[in-house]
Formats: sequence, structure tokens, C-alpha cells
Amino acid sequence: MKLGVIGLPNVGKSTLFNAITCAGAQVANYPFCTIEPNIGVVAVPDERLTKLAALYISKKVTPAVIEFVDIAGLVKGASKGEGLGNKFLSHIREVDAIVHVVRCFFDANITHVDNSVDPVRDIETINLELIYADIDTVSKAVEKAKTAAKSGEKSAQNELALLNGLYQHLSEGKLARNFVVSEEEKVIVNNLFLLTDKPVIYAANIDENDLTKNENDLTLVNAVKQRAHCEKAEVLVICAKVEEELSVMEDADRDDFLSEYGIKESGLNRLIKKCYSLLGLISFLTAGEKETRAWTIKKGTKAPQAAGKIHTDFLKGFIRAEIVPYETLLICGNYNKAKEKGKVKSEGKEYEVKDGDVILFRFNV
Repeated sequence: MKLGVIGLPNVGKSTLFNAITCAGAQVANYPFCTIEPNIGVVAVPDERLTKLAALYISKKVTPAVIEFVDIAGLVKGASKGEGLGNKFLSHIREVDAIVHVVRCFFDANITHVDNSVDPVRDIETINLELIYADIDTVSKAVEKAKTAAKSGEKSAQNELALLNGLYQHLSEGKLARNFVVSEEEKVIVNNLFLLTDKPVIYAANIDENDLTKNENDLTLVNAVKQRAHCEKAEVLVICAKVEEELSVMEDADRDDFLSEYGIKESGLNRLIKKCYSLLGLISFLTAGEKETRAWTIKKGTKAPQAAGKIHTDFLKGFIRAEIVPYETLLICGNYNKAKEKGKVKSEGKEYEVKDGDVILFRFNV
């Protein structure tokens, strides 16, 4: 999974990226400090792996990972190349989802490109640039579809009608992800790789002093939440500055720090959970003496395709999957005891893998 971290300059985007990846992206109080995208790979926190590894006495533990891409701050005119915009927009096109950082704090020492703090306006600024870029993409697709539709073929004419409708939708300043389509039409839209079709989490970056306050009492955060609701987007309230401090602390100090602010878990953990939920992702587990590992798949993935995540030979020669839920395995004590008690199920090609399934794949190539 690859997530793009975007936002206007000086909203705390690179500070948040540093915090969640400890990758040390440069932070400075001026636009375009980030030019080439910084990339950080983060392990997905999963306490199940530790317990499974202890159970199997595994030599190696491999968590699932998320790749974060810190994309340079966008500005008005990015779709026309302003501020190296075209380059930055191409980086966004490559990610699975967008973490859009918006400034919900006041600080006279940190400049804002519009000289005032207004997160909804900032959201609109970037969304408009993404929409302009998508209009250009759809416009080219329409011209191509017109040529195909001249044949009189029904499917080509239907595609042209769909693209014209999408073009009109975008021209009205609406996002592609809010364009209603059938499952069949969705395939066509997906192939356009539109920027505004990507799932979005708005990271409302608040001041350290606001951490102990009720979110509902924060005017700027509420404005972001209302906007996100209209867009069918998610919101994560976070203090990038505090998260950066947490990222360099020892575990014990981190726990004390979180308790002091009344925070149950770090922003990184909350962000990952929201990303998994937003993208419809789950993890299944494999365990043994050599390695205990988590594998990320889409909800609804069937056993052979899950096996293919490990190796294509597993998919080609799939025979069956021997499955025991993680919690059941812990209660039983080990795999053999779970099997003796009839808790290990043998599943075929139609089985949909569940989150936390511990799986042993049988295959023959």
C-alpha cells in the first residue's frame, strides 16, 4: 500500500511525514522545501505477530508495511505547472490513497501561502487543482472515445456517454469519487487513474495546546469534518509536532507522554487503521519456525489469490488452505492442539480469507 502525503506548503506535511516514518524529510519555513518526493516505509503495528512468533519460536518476524510518499506542497496553478505542479501531480497519480494535511493551528512564526488560516479554503485550493488535472485527462479520453463511437458499436457509444457525463461532473467542480457509476462503468473510470477518484483522509493538524480539548470544541476541525462528510472522505485529528516528538522516544517514555495528553494511541496507529478501513484491507498471517509474517489483502479475497500474495506457485498449484483464527490458535496453545480439537478448517478455492486467519497453504506445482 502506497499513501501520498499532500498539502499546501507550511501546513505541517513534512513534519507529519517525519513523525510517521522517522525518515528525516527536510522541514523548512518556505514553499517547495520538498521537491523530490521523500519515501518512507513503515511497519504496520500488529501485536498478533509477536504472540505468534513466541508460539512458533520463529527466527524472523515480518510485519506488513505501508509506503508513505511525501509529495511537495501544491499551490494554485499546479495543474498548469505552477510550483513544479505537473511533476507533483504525477507523484499523486501513483499512490493508492491520499493523506491530505490541512492546517488547523495558528502560529505567527509559520507563514501561510495565503497569509491566513482557513482549512476549508486550503482543501478547495488543492481539490480544484486536482480537478483541473482530471478534466484534462477525461477530455483526452473523450476525444479518443468519439473516434471509437463512430463505428456505431453500442459499448463504444455507452463509454462516450459515460465520459461526457464525467467531464460535466468535474467541470462543475465535483470530485470524481462522488460520480455515481455502475460496477461495469467503474472499470472504465478506474482505468483513467483520476486524482480525485482516490480515497482521501484529511489529517487535521492541530496545535499542541488543543490536544487536551474536545474535538467538537475546535472550530477549524469541525469545518474540516463537515467538508469531509460532503466528500465521503475520512478525518484524522493529529498534532504533527507532538507526533514528531513521540517518534524519537523510548516506548516507556512514549506511553507516559500519551497518557499525559489523554491519548490512547499514536497518530501513526490511528492513521494506519483508517487507511486499512478506507481501502478495505485486512491482514492474514502465516507462522512457522523460520518466519511469522503478516500479509495485506483486500476484504473478500479468496484463498487462492491470498496464496498468490506469497508466491505465484501457491496460486497456480493451489490445493487447499488449512485455516485457524488467530484467537482460537492462542486459546488452543499451538497448531497441533487446535487440529486435535477440530479447530483447523480445510478450505477450498471459494473461501474468503478473514482478518487474523492463520493459514497453511497446500499446493502442488
